[in-house]
Amino acid sequence: MKALNIPYQAKAFRLIMLFLSFLFSISVKAQDTMHVRNVVLVHGAFVDGSGWQPVYEILTKKGYKVSVTQQTLTSFEGDVAAVKRTIDQQDGPCVLVGHSYGGAIITVAGNDPKVAGLVYIAAHAPDDGESEADNGKMHPSAYKSLIKGKDGFDYIDLNFFAADFSADLPLLKANFMANSQTPTVDAVFHAIIRNPAWKTKPSWYMVAKSDRIISPDLERMYARRAKSNMVEIEGASHSVYISHAKEVAQLIISAAKGNIQAKAKSNY
Repeated sequence: MKALNIPYQAKAFRLIMLFLSFLFSISVKAQDTMHVRNVVLVHGAFVDGSGWQPVYEILTKKGYKVSVTQQTLTSFEGDVAAVKRTIDQQDGPCVLVGHSYGGAIITVAGNDPKVAGLVYIAAHAPDDGESEADNGKMHPSAYKSLIKGKDGFDYIDLNFFAADFSADLPLLKANFMANSQTPTVDAVFHAIIRNPAWKTKPSWYMVAKSDRIISPDLERMYARRAKSNMVEIEGASHSVYISHAKEVAQLIISAAKGNIQAKAKSNY
């Protein structure tokens, strides 16, 4: 029997280890490419996209490409179309984030194949055949400041906006939001949802535990029904997307990093 060639075995071992290291490197790079880098932020009723600025700044500093929608709040169909136009502009898969009424919008717009995952921030997430107005009757909101205009547009009483919508924001900020609010056509709250995206796309949900605009119990119901990854923020008002921007951004990042499966589900 010939003696074992120790130097040859050592060389072979080194080659095998180099090959395994190469495979591992490819695997890591592949996983990194599946880390979603595009984020689309969708505002809710009575406000515009500027409220997302703190979240936008956090995410962009971390390397995400962030787009903020500016839908008009004049029709549900028009608002969905506006969000889909922004989705179309993305250069790859995206995480779609909705606050408040924006949740109803992303529930429909989220069926776009570019959407890898949905993030609901104190938002409505109706099922097929439901509207957010009817769902609100199951778990009534605490606020009584909604004013319905004769022209079909709703707004929140300026005297109660801070307490009902933005209680955890500085008063000057809350009052500015009150006086710059965008009246919203009442019909959007009665839009019937069809083919909700959360049934086929993974979702994340943030419950604002002191929300007076949407009942926290309704928010929890939405999250549990959609089997969302849920977090709850103590003392947070409906303006949680501003007052707790760091936590909101972290939830969005969690969604982006968890989207290897999401990408497969969305067939993007």
